[in-house]
Amino acid sequence: MSLAGKTALITGSTSGIGLGIAHGFAQAGINVVMNGFGDPQDIEQERAALEARGVRAIYDGTDMSQPDAIAGMMERVAAEFGRLDIVVNNAGIQHVSPVEEFPREKWDAIMAINLSSAFHTSRAAIPAMKAAGWGRIINIASAHGLVASPFKSAYVAAKHGMLGLTKTLALEVAQDNITCNAICPGYVYTPLVEKQIPDTAKARGLSEEQVINDVLLAAQWTKKFVTVEQLAGTALFLCSDHAENITGTSIAVDGGWTAA
Repeated sequence: MSLAGKTALITGSTSGIGLGIAHGFAQAGINVVMNGFGDPQDIEQERAALEARGVRAIYDGTDMSQPDAIAGMMERVAAEFGRLDIVVNNAGIQHVSPVEEFPREKWDAIMAINLSSAFHTSRAAIPAMKAAGWGRIINIASAHGLVASPFKSAYVAAKHGMLGLTKTLALEVAQDNITCNAICPGYVYTPLVEKQIPDTAKARGLSEEQVINDVLLAAQWTKKFVTVEQLAGTALFLCSDHAENITGTSIAVDGGWTAA
């Protein structure tokens, strides 16, 4: 089955992993709903680049920490395209701090954006997917959904929760030709990871170069950052007919990190 003509919402897709997946989907003929924050000129440039691949692409700037706003976004997508076939829950933020110093508002924000938003989008999308007899939900978790690291209590907790949500949704929709899976990337060199480097350096008392070599890539046995193109290819596979019996699982794309 061709994916051309289907519509995908990708949260947190104005940069990094989400934008990479958006370009991979557009190349496969999938219409794209971008979401996220950023400079309006940059976002419009990326939206136009997606449409240059021959698909429709729109941008919605909904704050993924706000459930009512998410509901409104899902209604707008349905009205604009008449369908929503694929949801990629990718929106995420990070804060690095020892737990006793971790700001409570940062914990709440990370839980809202990294975990609860995936529940709200999936909840709104599933009825239409059931009616259409086809759907794909892909949750971008993390190697930190499988293992922990210090100073990232909220992020690790949210990503572990994402895997539990993935399994539960998969079971609930298993007989509706809808799958739900999680992708667990290792370190991808994105703006989010780039921003972590000085914070981690400060928390651990290391240089930024030491953070890259001895912290970020220490557990990635390939000693390579994961690329957004690799993640886009994994997401496209999960949308394909070859993956129709893969559901409720997590796929680690982490250079061997969680194998050790």
